[in-house]
Amino acid sequence: MRGFSLLGILLANMLIFQYGIWGKDEIALYSLSQADSAARTLLHIFVEGSFMPVFTFLFGFGMIKMKESLEAKGLKPNRYLARRFLLLLAAGIVHGTYLWEGDILGFYGGMGFFLLLFMKRKAKTLLIWGALLLSLFGLLGLVPESTNNHSLTEDKIRMETYVKETITIYGTGTYEEIKHHRNTADPLGLNDYLIVGMLLFAPLMTAPLFLFGMYAAKKRWFRQPDDERSMYLKGMLIFLPTGLLLKGGKAVFPGQGWSEMSEMIGGNLLSLGYIFAFSLLYAVAKSSPWFLRFEALGKLSLTNYLLQSVICTSIFYGYGMGWFSKLGVIAGCGLALVIYIGQLFLSRWYLTRFQSGPVERVLRMWTYFSFSGKSKSKVPYESSSM
Repeated sequence: MRGFSLLGILLANMLIFQYGIWGKDEIALYSLSQADSAARTLLHIFVEGSFMPVFTFLFGFGMIKMKESLEAKGLKPNRYLARRFLLLLAAGIVHGTYLWEGDILGFYGGMGFFLLLFMKRKAKTLLIWGALLLSLFGLLGLVPESTNNHSLTEDKIRMETYVKETITIYGTGTYEEIKHHRNTADPLGLNDYLIVGMLLFAPLMTAPLFLFGMYAAKKRWFRQPDDERSMYLKGMLIFLPTGLLLKGGKAVFPGQGWSEMSEMIGGNLLSLGYIFAFSLLYAVAKSSPWFLRFEALGKLSLTNYLLQSVICTSIFYGYGMGWFSKLGVIAGCGLALVIYIGQLFLSRWYLTRFQSGPVERVLRMWTYFSFSGKSKSKVPYESSSM
């Protein structure tokens, strides 16, 4: 599932690689063709905001499984998990500062420390907290925007100026120029207090799928795929259409006060639909060789994620091929498929020769303080590196 989800994440990230993390939401400034505009809308409904939560679900799931494995060996889970999260946080800061603005590793590292508060909670408690936070998160969509016309005009001008500068700098600039723009430009006009407030509030906004993943691990879901097919089918039939209807509401009824709320909740529900749909597909066709490739890609998820950043920034940024904002949404999706399929086959080939990816190896060595990348007594299950 982790390997399969990397396709959705790459498709969503391709918009950032091509148009910038803020430019992708100001797509009207790029004069897209009608076909690219339609593709952008479909990506927004089916992909953006619904594949990253799959990873967050798996992250929470993996935390509980790793905790159980460590406890079974008489080890203290918090110590090992804290080291793991610290390295993810550091890797994210380096990745975001020196390579690409869409980093998520630092986010996962920071969220890991927050989720330690829920490690010993009962499954029911995790479910209640997840549902409550998801509901509160959705209600944020009902908060009206500012009615200060002067302020709105200033914000619009600031954003348009930033996007136009980004097109020039990212498309033609040197590595140092792009790095400086990425780390210093402020298209939102945020002050230090707002930034701190956002950082403190972010864990509550993003926690639901993490908590649902922890709940699923405590309830021992996904251990017997053949016996759980009916559960997968029910989950898929409930969450896929519900998520798509709620998430598509904003595209069909733009400007409606409730559409923001439905989009926020729908994105998370759609991700649950994808989880159940893929689980059902696996239960039905797990003998397919494609699942071996998905498995290999998932085992190297951290290495492949970082490799995607290296490949795409080299293609789109000025110090590489300079294709920033020039390729188009549909062509970008095609490029994402080419990169993903290449990683599917290369990951499988790599794991026939090596036991783990280079970045995963470093993470495990740091986690266990061991050159072998393992605890003193072998742990039978290790959580995702992301």
